[in-house]
Amino acid sequence: MIDFQKMEDAQTLAQAIVNTIPEPFIVLDDRFHVLAASVSFYRTFKVDAEHTRGQLLYSLGDGQWDIPALRLLLETIIPERAAMEGFEVEHDFPNLGRRTMLLNARQVVYESSSNRTILLAFTDVTARRVIEREKEELLKQTEELLRQKDVLLQEMQHRVANSLQIIASILLLKARAVSSEETRQHLRDAHQRVMSVAEVQRHLHASDGIDQIEVGTYLSKLCGSLASSMVGESQPIAVKVITDSGTIGSDKAVSLGLIVTELVINAVKYAFPASKADAVILVTYETSGENWKLTVSDNGVGKGTGDALGNYGLGTAIVQALVKQLNAVMDVVSGTEGVKISITRSTFTSRMPRAA
Repeated sequence: MIDFQKMEDAQTLAQAIVNTIPEPFIVLDDRFHVLAASVSFYRTFKVDAEHTRGQLLYSLGDGQWDIPALRLLLETIIPERAAMEGFEVEHDFPNLGRRTMLLNARQVVYESSSNRTILLAFTDVTARRVIEREKEELLKQTEELLRQKDVLLQEMQHRVANSLQIIASILLLKARAVSSEETRQHLRDAHQRVMSVAEVQRHLHASDGIDQIEVGTYLSKLCGSLASSMVGESQPIAVKVITDSGTIGSDKAVSLGLIVTELVINAVKYAFPASKADAVILVTYETSGENWKLTVSDNGVGKGTGDALGNYGLGTAIVQALVKQLNAVMDVVSGTEGVKISITRSTFTSRMPRAA
């Protein structure tokens, strides 16, 4: 500690310390008169020392500093707590305009005197509060736009699903009306393709519009729908699904769903020309990082069965186009124990069983 011989030296040092503080800063006596103020205080509030030092704080600027929040801080809070930080005051300050200030106040009590002084610092946070309000408003606007987007997305999904159902119904009606068995079968195949896309829409709706679909549930429901509409009592065929857990994007789900639809339709049509007790079509989907493998296999009659990707019909063309779109490769293995068709992205070692 410095032992000052003269009071004037102590006052000089104290004023120098006050002037060094970058924020507006004042020292008040116990009756709230200004004992000292920093250069930053004079500069910020555009006042001079002559009309500030020795003056009652509330009388500064023709009484414009008589602020209720400031009185509350100095006369009620500080006597009880001795210090207060971050006390926010919004006021039209003289020569400055509307400002938001954070006040930090501390009461100093002396051992050798009953007098006390109050140190009061100001931090102008007006610009910060404006930015915060603008951010809050932008956040509200963004949340409202997102809400509107979700409403529009749900409405779009409803309309797409309804449109697909209408198209599927029309195809079935046409299939019943035509006399040609070949045309009837083509219309039924088209119906299944539409229902494959509709299944994606149902899953999107169930996921609250999130563009990710749980692959196991999706393929299981799709194959269940195919089995219920195509497999007859005269030749029962089990359609089973085994998948790794995980999700896929809706665009990929549409492509995979259409591929599965075509291959399952093909297997139901051609793999079991005669009744077989343990007839099964197995759909598997495996993943390894970004790579994946889709396999549709059956334990039917095998090689030389219809469109088992030997005859180049519409179903084959659709599958080949979708495989190319997915940047994948297709492999067909056909023998006396059935047909196995694999769609693979990159190299992949399968862990799944096959139908035969």
